[in-house]
Amino acid sequence: MKKDVFTLLGGFLTALLFFFGTIGVSFDWFTTESINAFVIVISAFVALSVNVYAVWKNTHFLQGLKVWLRKKEAKKQNK
Repeated sequence: MKKDVFTLLGGFLTALLFFFGTIGVSFDWFTTESINAFVIVISAFVALSVNVYAVWKNTHFLQGLKVWLRKKEAKKQNK
């Protein structure tokens, strides 16, 4: 699924490049190589974001949940 989204992004940018070429607008930096590099950077950023979220969730969130459950269990046993 993710690869398909990035392929669509690259296809859209390539179509935009051809459109600009058709109407006579050109940018030196906007080439097929720069589009491919941009798609790679975006895909790497998304992967990094997902992994950072997973690490945060598994360390901080779950540890807090375990502490809360222990406190709740301790209160149950004291009653």
